[in-house]
Amino acid sequence: MSGTYLGMPAFPEAAREAVGNTTLRGNLRHATHTIRAKRAKAVTEVSDWAELREAGKRIKDHTLRHLDRYLVQLEGSVTAAGGTVHWAADAAEANDIVTRLVKMTGESEVVKVKSMATQEIGLNEALEAEGISAYETDLAELIVQLGKDRPSHILVPAIHRNRGEIRDIFRSEMAEWGRPAPEGLTDAPAELAEAARLHLREKFLRAKVGISGANFMVAETGTLVVVESEGNGRMCLTLPETLISVVGIEKIVPTWRDLEVFLQTLPRSSTAERMNPYTSTWTGTADGDGPSTFHLVLLDNGRTDTLADEVGRQALRCIRCSACLNVCPVYERAGGHAYGSVYPGPIGAILSPQLRGTGSEIDASLPYASSLCGACYEVCPVAIDIPEVLVHLRERVVQGGAATRQGNKVVLRPAKGHAAERAAMRAARWAFAHPGALRAGQRAASRTRRFHPRTLPGPGRAWSGTRDLPPVPAEPFRDWWQRTRGGKGGAK
Repeated sequence: MSGTYLGMPAFPEAAREAVGNTTLRGNLRHATHTIRAKRAKAVTEVSDWAELREAGKRIKDHTLRHLDRYLVQLEGSVTAAGGTVHWAADAAEANDIVTRLVKMTGESEVVKVKSMATQEIGLNEALEAEGISAYETDLAELIVQLGKDRPSHILVPAIHRNRGEIRDIFRSEMAEWGRPAPEGLTDAPAELAEAARLHLREKFLRAKVGISGANFMVAETGTLVVVESEGNGRMCLTLPETLISVVGIEKIVPTWRDLEVFLQTLPRSSTAERMNPYTSTWTGTADGDGPSTFHLVLLDNGRTDTLADEVGRQALRCIRCSACLNVCPVYERAGGHAYGSVYPGPIGAILSPQLRGTGSEIDASLPYASSLCGACYEVCPVAIDIPEVLVHLRERVVQGGAATRQGNKVVLRPAKGHAAERAAMRAARWAFAHPGALRAGQRAASRTRRFHPRTLPGPGRAWSGTRDLPPVPAEPFRDWWQRTRGGKGGAK
């Protein structure tokens, strides 16, 4: 399997293949049900969870409304603390910046903290093209990298693998990347974790350059925050001489007090822990403590375009907890790879089409990768109304693509395609505007119902292939009302 998402088919095709993989479905069902049950228990321990959720939403919305001001404040704070800030408009620019910074050190390898932003821009591939080896140090990311695989979950990238598969990957691939797996390695979790620890330890001690993302950035102090469960991230953040952090511009919070809210909601929503085992914070550089050189690369890559959409911008509140994935019935059956993006599940279905646009087959299909059951909204710790954004993006797909700003309004560019759908909508509009024609059509449908097909013809066959067409009643509602209530204000 390729390590990138290039050339992925549309969601329906990818999901159809995934659903047929019984091992994958079993792995996903076990993992997601376990995580969601633990999360539900952890959340009930907090008496003011609803208030914390609302507070997180308000902090994020306030920050997004004033993002320009807080980003400038962050740059000043980071610079004053001894760091250097770089601005990247897109993935190519971010990759060029990081590659140049690594080359300036003279090193040919880096260790990495788990980072979705660097996966989003394809940093590992960009570094490899320049002769620089990037080693993932998060246990799940290590499994994905060794297996030449793709991540399929925000929190647990290797959720689609079981212990036996991980053992086989370690046995066959570890030697190529460094220290080989121990002889006689079994699938016992403790043995797998020890094999990973021994394999990674030599890389931590040798690496001179570390690359990270960040869960949060505090504008008032220039502090970056990474939360994790293993401690591997802290090794990358403290041992190398040079640290380069690539962070999306939406990850900012104004103050340390704001951070307090998210350090309560994120661990409970993601790992079902009361607090993260490792919460690492750093502010610039300090003599004799941690890296001597720090670079912050602020990544846009479609985020300001997303910010322009009054409905879609709420996706930028996301704190990457993955709670929505663990309750989603579609994700549970299709898995993360079917979404064709580093951001899978419900949040990926609304974030990827906004960051990348809806011009490709995969991105145009993602807003439809949902049953709109609303479970994702119920568990979101920052109250992102994912079903609302999904419906909004479906409208965008039908009308033609990205939102554009005209003065103070955001409008959707009209599309050239979807002629059949638009013709059907025009016909419905005409019928509802002419009650007599509507009444005649309803009566004709009732009287000919014995001749109605069980499946739709042409393109409609795909819809009716998995659904029963609703039966047409013996008489229209208007006629029934007139017949039974005719003397009491019959329908007109």
